[in-house]
Amino acid sequence: MLDKLRALADRYEKLSELLCDPDVANDPGKLRELSKEQSDLQETYEAYKEYEQVLQQHQDAKQMLGEKLDDEMREMVKMELDELQTRKEELEERLHVLLLPKDPNDDKNVIVEIRGAAGGDEAALFAGDLYRMYTRYADMQGWKVEVMESSVSDLGGFKEIVFMIRGKGAYSKLKFESGAHRVQRVPETESGGRIHTSTATVAVLPEAEEVEIEISENDIRVDTFCSSGPGGQSVNTTKSAVRLTHIPTGIVVSCQDGKSQNSNKEMAMRVLRARIYDKFRQEEEAKYASERKSKVGTGDRSERIRTYNFPQSRVTDHRIGLTLHKLDTVLQGEMDEIINALSVAEQAELMEQEAL
Repeated sequence: MLDKLRALADRYEKLSELLCDPDVANDPGKLRELSKEQSDLQETYEAYKEYEQVLQQHQDAKQMLGEKLDDEMREMVKMELDELQTRKEELEERLHVLLLPKDPNDDKNVIVEIRGAAGGDEAALFAGDLYRMYTRYADMQGWKVEVMESSVSDLGGFKEIVFMIRGKGAYSKLKFESGAHRVQRVPETESGGRIHTSTATVAVLPEAEEVEIEISENDIRVDTFCSSGPGGQSVNTTKSAVRLTHIPTGIVVSCQDGKSQNSNKEMAMRVLRARIYDKFRQEEEAKYASERKSKVGTGDRSERIRTYNFPQSRVTDHRIGLTLHKLDTVLQGEMDEIINALSVAEQAELMEQEAL
């Protein structure tokens, strides 16, 4: 571990020199690339420098114990040694985690797609609940939300809603949300008081940059049509809505929530790029998925990941066996306890793999 940390520290300090180089400063692309690399290394570098300092202080304190000290001073040095030992172990654990392979998508913005699945109108209402949960969580993180496409149900939920969340680390926090979410409650339309089970699916896609996914214009069919509101009625007479079809993969994206045809096409391209990137990423993961058993889950759209039980005010994440009896606060966006537990489970899995 120490060899890796020394190499990382050398690279960080080399990057500091390069960023002061006039040639780099005058090259925006290179400056952005090296700045991002240094930013990615900064947390580990700072933890390592503190670790070096604690190691030195620990060694100095041990040497002091070998000297002639009065009882009071000896007791003070022992107390300091105990504190330094505790801090040393904490930093070692943190550095182990920081050195784990990092998902290259973790710092990216995300495109979230929520669709009502089994359960008709109740599933659409639940999709609306999930949308509000994620937007409230995003607000708490200081992230921005932009709706890209939506289809409203007759009772006010969403048959489908696609939106972007912009903010550093958005994917690292929300990537565990992909999958089937199940709700158990008495619907407002149920006169007999019976509990119904409905589901909605969530897909969380990292935003793909143009340099990551090259899409030829010849591979895209562009169709325009009039935007429509609830029930399918036309809400304007201009063809501002856009449908993009990626011919090689068959992926289709529609967007009508923007103010103009150009803005709808731009948003549709973002979604299309993310879906194509996700398709290739899922295919790559499938190649080695059979070689490892994930405790957290792969984000498979068909995998049931969480149940929201209203009668018991219970939220259960089935992947890690976590149950919280605080459904109301979770739906208000207070998701940190669940997300942190999933992150810890992922780190534990990665550390287990590193040990093999």
